[in-house]
Amino acid sequence: VQLQASGGGLVQAGGSLTLSCEASGGTISGHVMGWFRQAPGKEREFVGRITRNGASTYYVDSVKGRFTISRSNLKNSVYLQMNSLKPEDTAVYYCAATTMVGLRVRESEYYTWGQGTEVTVSS
Repeated sequence: VQLQASGGGLVQAGGSLTLSCEASGGTISGHVMGWFRQAPGKEREFVGRITRNGASTYYVDSVKGRFTISRSNLKNSVYLQMNSLKPEDTAVYYCAATTMVGLRVRESEYYTWGQGTEVTVSS
């Protein structure tokens, strides 16, 4: 499966943005889907993940209560709704897929990655 992330852009602090990740060449229904981000000069970090049926999500503490991951297996897509954005959320955001079940917070646990979409939050 190939992933294509989109929806990034420039937004003011406190604003909202929704990222999309569309899959092609296969279905995401059997995959745990994750979002990661890489801020300038920093290593890529885990943001959150959603289980295969969408029943459970998990987020890094820094985005809990502000970000929401959802998915539509029918549309073969996963989404990252980002509210109350802060300048420190500025990063390139990546979606990723894995067939491994469980929490899955490490990059090495995901085997398919999208190309990334850039989010810039101005203060």
